[in-house]
Amino acid sequence: MPELPEVETTVRGLARVLDGRRITRVEARRADLRYAFPKDLGQRLTGAKVTGLGRRAKYGLIHTDRDDTMIFHLGMSGSWRIDHATLEKHDHLLLETDEGKRLALNDPRRFGSVDLVPTEQLAAWPAFKALGPEPFDLDVRDFQKRLRGRTAAIKLLLGDQRIVAGLGNIYVCEALFRAGIHPKRAGGSISLDRLNRLVSAIGGVLSEAIQAGGSTLKDFISPDGELGYFSKSFLVYDREGKPCVCGGTVKRIVQGGRSTFYCPKCQR
Repeated sequence: MPELPEVETTVRGLARVLDGRRITRVEARRADLRYAFPKDLGQRLTGAKVTGLGRRAKYGLIHTDRDDTMIFHLGMSGSWRIDHATLEKHDHLLLETDEGKRLALNDPRRFGSVDLVPTEQLAAWPAFKALGPEPFDLDVRDFQKRLRGRTAAIKLLLGDQRIVAGLGNIYVCEALFRAGIHPKRAGGSISLDRLNRLVSAIGGVLSEAIQAGGSTLKDFISPDGELGYFSKSFLVYDREGKPCVCGGTVKRIVQGGRSTFYCPKCQR
């Protein structure tokens, strides 16, 4: 599943061709993805000028001068294609700009979604209402309060979008490794000093992944067709049985139905 760095990479790629441009054509080539497309999507977007793009958690945001925001989620396999020569089977939403740029939201598994809401109501949109702070906005003392008294494993808590918005399996594994924290450690038992290291590690690994264009795992590609290469920098993720930089061996366990990769020698 595309995680925060992949969505941020996508948004930045779309901004290069959408920001400041007018949308001249909208075509939904099917009625739905994971959820139905808004029935008035074409009417509200056609002729609208894009005033900016952004991201909230793992959702991309396209703002318009009609005070609407299109919210998209890439699901398990979604990506945007720009200036495609021909349409593909799984190009489900098409946009065209006044500059003649053609964009297609491609989603083979159709777990993605598209919605259109008044911009002033974004914070009240159901999926956004309960979200925690963005990883780059984490305050360590607020973070400690959110974890206080929690006995669940820190790996699982970091995947709870109510605690931190946008973190996913890959980058949680990498951040916990960098902070030297065992993924099974109870969230409420971690000291402020170690949480401070974790906050720094989260910001660092996400920033590096965005700089690298994300991690290409199975389906993800950026809008310009480039593959992310942060996967070449993984220190523990998907490295079961391989040596850790400390001399230990990377292990894999299952937590909450997802694989967790860690080094038992240097993560405590």
